[in-house]
Amino acid sequence: MLEGHALCRLHLRPIDFVLRPGECVSVAGKSGAGKSVLLRMIADLDPHEGDAVLDGAACSGMPAPKWRRMVTYVAAESGWWDEHVAAHFSPGTDFAALLPAVGIPAEASAWPVARLSTGERQRLALLRALSPANRVLLLDEPTSGLDAESTRLVEALLRGRLSGGAAILLVTHDPEEAARMASRHFELRDGQLVEETR
Repeated sequence: MLEGHALCRLHLRPIDFVLRPGECVSVAGKSGAGKSVLLRMIADLDPHEGDAVLDGAACSGMPAPKWRRMVTYVAAESGWWDEHVAAHFSPGTDFAALLPAVGIPAEASAWPVARLSTGERQRLALLRALSPANRVLLLDEPTSGLDAESTRLVEALLRGRLSGGAAILLVTHDPEEAARMASRHFELRDGQLVEETR
């Protein structure tokens, strides 16, 4: 279980939340409301007040890389540190099994990053973030640039992670996606996380 205790940064007021294993919770809000700020706080990527706790272990009490392997943030636009796709994945990755799961041909592993479309980059960034260590996925608009079929494939992949016990905090502007994926729904409004009743 992931808990947030009085997390606070910039215009976000102290935020408390609970995210249970196997649960997907959606977060909506206007542009500039602080959705990405919230995810980055939970991932311990930016200075903040308050703390996040995973199964009793506080983020503040462990090295940041260890925390981020378990509580993993995937940005809306991820960075690329090498010119080629394969360099962003662990040696021995089975691209023939991995890439088609999100509608990308296996041979894309040999492509230069510059050849990728925005949607391909988005899906590959999600795939490279996935590992057996993930306990919580913090996803910032993971399907915003995707067509309907690619969105379906990504959502199926994420449901598989949920069924395996991972939890997902999903930032999305798409109310239909929120309804399909999440069991609870929040909105960031005036710096506060407000639960919506549906």
